[in-house]
Amino acid sequence: MYSRAPMTQTNNPTTWHPASWQTREASQQPLYKDSARLEETIAQLGKLPPLVTSWEVEALKSQLAAAQRGEAFLLQGGDCAENFDECSSDNIVQKLKILLQMSLVLVVGLKKPVIRVGRMAGQYVKPRSADEEIRDGKALPSYRGDLVNRLPFTAEDREPDPALMLRGYERAALTLNFVRSLIDGGFADLHHPENWDLDFVGKSPMSAEYHKLVQSVSDSLEFFESVAGDALHTHRVEFYTSHEGLHLPYEQAQTRFLPHRERWYNLTTHFPWIGMRTADLDGAHVEFFRGISNPIGIKIGTGASNEQLQGLIHLLNPCNEPGRLALITRFGAKHVDEHLPRMIQAVRGTGSQVLWICDPMHGNTETTAKGYKTRRFDNIVAELQAAFRIHDEAGSYLGGVHLELTGENVTECIGGARGLKESDLARAYKSQVDPRLNYEQAMEVAMRIAGQLNSPE
Repeated sequence: MYSRAPMTQTNNPTTWHPASWQTREASQQPLYKDSARLEETIAQLGKLPPLVTSWEVEALKSQLAAAQRGEAFLLQGGDCAENFDECSSDNIVQKLKILLQMSLVLVVGLKKPVIRVGRMAGQYVKPRSADEEIRDGKALPSYRGDLVNRLPFTAEDREPDPALMLRGYERAALTLNFVRSLIDGGFADLHHPENWDLDFVGKSPMSAEYHKLVQSVSDSLEFFESVAGDALHTHRVEFYTSHEGLHLPYEQAQTRFLPHRERWYNLTTHFPWIGMRTADLDGAHVEFFRGISNPIGIKIGTGASNEQLQGLIHLLNPCNEPGRLALITRFGAKHVDEHLPRMIQAVRGTGSQVLWICDPMHGNTETTAKGYKTRRFDNIVAELQAAFRIHDEAGSYLGGVHLELTGENVTECIGGARGLKESDLARAYKSQVDPRLNYEQAMEVAMRIAGQLNSPE
């Protein structure tokens, strides 16, 4: 089910509805054996309260429009893939802490507002290169994430289960509620950045530099408050969520028409994106995304042609709405100079406004001799440096960064301030999918961006 042949269809919004994607070829979708149970689950999800609101979505769109103009900077980060078992207060707090710390560094260094977007509360699905996994001659459905099936290699666990969508909704709601409670309660107050320290921050080689920056911010707040004779209201920051809109039945279930806005919104998240594997102009994902009013991202790699990119812009933002469309480029340090300039020119040829975001993680993935997927910190920084330079030379703005990171002290990426080596990977490699920057490496990336990507002395 949900893998039908494409048919000719106009791009008139009146022909669109949340299930119109079902008329297109839908890649990367699981095969559910019980279609009646799947439809029943979608109906249940559609009756539950939305996870986010249209007011939040529109507020984010307005901020992304500012980033398009070079007046703000987007920090988008989080796990490569969430799983249900990690929906705990400690894990959520760690993710929030690292993003708050990084955003503070960027605000001070870039001297502009930072938009905070977490890859969380919905990143429960990942694309797969094959529908089946084979072990010892036995073939079973590939593990596609906790929203679809389960990790253990048994026939029962690997069978796609519609009920997992309900559990995913519940985990996303719990995550969002806790984040909102923390922020509303003053956790993000700039007067108390010490609340954001992680247990091992004092052991980091970069801790002295970070705490010096924190003290500078505290001194500045104290100065302005003493001059103004009143406290600055810094207790609350805006925080948004994002995930890849890969699993279309789940995204469809929470997509609603709001009469007061006269528009459709996907209310599973503020900022969904389309991955490289599902950006087919005639495909189901592009059909779904063209009808929702959220700001949306598109992952763009070396395989994307100028014509495909221009076609996506035409389909997904025909009215050239500010803040609507973000291009998340992921070329790798070796290929960014070859591909980014031509894509900037291709977009310029459409006359459209887009937000350029650099994802320096995916294009720099490699596998070690022992089978560990990893990324080298130097390559990550090199792609970022090149992206900033190329946009500057082209008279364009690099308005954001998209990172896979964690607040945990993992060893999944090579390099960084502590000089992790290939032999260190086995010590604390926890990712089930892609390697993430650990706390120290993520903070170093933020400090490099804030310092115009110069190497530390």
